[in-house]
Amino acid sequence: MASYRIRQYRDRDYDAVRTLFARGILEHAPAGYRHILRSARAQLGLLVLFVAVRVAVGYWVLGLGAVALVLAAAWPLVRSFSTSYVCDALSTDLCDITSSYLRAPDSCFWVAEAGGTVVGMVAVAPSQDPAERGVALELKRMSVSKDYRGRGISKALCREVLRFARAQGYGAVVLSTSMVQVAAQRLYEGQGFRKVGACSPSLLGSLLCFQIFRYRCDLPGGTAAPPR
Repeated sequence: MASYRIRQYRDRDYDAVRTLFARGILEHAPAGYRHILRSARAQLGLLVLFVAVRVAVGYWVLGLGAVALVLAAAWPLVRSFSTSYVCDALSTDLCDITSSYLRAPDSCFWVAEAGGTVVGMVAVAPSQDPAERGVALELKRMSVSKDYRGRGISKALCREVLRFARAQGYGAVVLSTSMVQVAAQRLYEGQGFRKVGACSPSLLGSLLCFQIFRYRCDLPGGTAAPPR
């Protein structure tokens, strides 16, 4: 028997859900930082900086110091991607979860509960993409507490969304996830999602080679593609 249960969101879950979401997003910031440092563009830029300072002042130690300063400054910049995303979510749909997901049409919000504690969450709402309107629902706000991963909670939450979409007569479920969330990508692909696109969230994201992946799962018996 599973040591958790999936149920619909209740008002008493409000603080736990918002905290769980924020922690889940912010924990990916270090992975994003490492990804950027491994990119050829970033490494070339650091090399150019080192050489330029070395040539200008004649000391390689100062060149290394300049590189270290840039690396130190880059961390809060990279982390700002996550913090701005969290702040936006907490001030919009996660500010009034009941109105956003339980009173809105074709929307819902579930939590995973273990031992009386909220340890997972997921939401679903109509896709914001005009081309998908009336055809696909969007899986949103998936997060599972670090201490409860590996127990099948994410899969159960994902299946709940797919069942809901089928029951509402939709032909597909779409979602977005960042390129550094490798475990999430494997989860979604294991549940039948396929990658259908990628984009950078901003000009800065493009410069830093950071992308958001778009996934789609076509549901059996539904409309496999939006009307053209």
